[in-house]
Amino acid sequence: MQANPILVEQTRGTWVENRHRGAFVVADAEGNVIAAAGDVSRPVFPRSAVKSIQALAMFSSGAASQFDLSSEELALACASHHGEDVHVSGVTAFLGHLHLGSSDLECGAHQPSNAAARDALRAAGQKPSALHNNCSGKHSGMLSVARALGVDTAGYVGREHAVQREVRRVIEAVVGDELHVDRCGTDGCSIPTWAAPLSGFAQGFARMATGRGLDPDMAAAAERVFDAATSHPLLVAGSGHFDTLVMEAFGGRLMQKGGAEGVQCGAIRSKGWGYALKIDDGNMAASVTVVAELIAALADPDERQLAVLAPFRRPVISNARKLAVGEMRGSDELGEALRT
Repeated sequence: MQANPILVEQTRGTWVENRHRGAFVVADAEGNVIAAAGDVSRPVFPRSAVKSIQALAMFSSGAASQFDLSSEELALACASHHGEDVHVSGVTAFLGHLHLGSSDLECGAHQPSNAAARDALRAAGQKPSALHNNCSGKHSGMLSVARALGVDTAGYVGREHAVQREVRRVIEAVVGDELHVDRCGTDGCSIPTWAAPLSGFAQGFARMATGRGLDPDMAAAAERVFDAATSHPLLVAGSGHFDTLVMEAFGGRLMQKGGAEGVQCGAIRSKGWGYALKIDDGNMAASVTVVAELIAALADPDERQLAVLAPFRRPVISNARKLAVGEMRGSDELGEALRT
């Protein structure tokens, strides 16, 4: 198997210290490739980058209409949030709307990703709960699916639970690929994660952006999910996060979501294109550099949007004294692929 190209270089001083290989693809709803590099047919785990696709189960199950879910609740269902007050209070309200509580969440607990929120929790002498888990909004959405289906909420994270069967079904409908048990794993928040080709995820996000290739109900649901996420970008990630900042800058034109281990997915909605990428070694900073370069090259940014992208395209590497000691940058191979 041929190695994927080097997409990102990380320097220290005047020398390249690290090189990060990976693959990316930009495609339309019919699967026509706009730009690509590397092996985009190799199945990868998308992790949290596909939460917006998983959120479609709230519509196919009837939960969105039965509970009259708000755009804020839909955005939280797409989120990898930072555990800030706005996230914790939002998830608490979401669960209350379902007549459930934090004890019904099966995502586990971890410290808030946001430093200020983490410090505030410690200063108050409190331990993190499942509400602080970055996936608690998604899990609230999955609990709404269980309620709408009339099944027991306990064990909703299990691969054979009715909730996860419905989530699997909507992912298959969007990416156009059967999800196989022999390439299924368990995500950080305990739900199943299914590996599929990058090309399928890129085409799936283009379908979400345009509705083409989806049945009318799913197309309408996809539009609502994307509208909710892009209207409430702070809920999708958090203060200062790349996903939040770029969706704020581009308004409804861009859907962007990162996933663990160097995955990024999204859609340039104004062009009807979807994209997906994976850095082979899982480096998240490198994946952000690639997607920032991709957006800069293909999303027709204005000067303000370019200014938002700039620090992510060439992030500075600092040491403990805050001295700039290097940078991360897109490779020549990446630049060439984005120009073709």
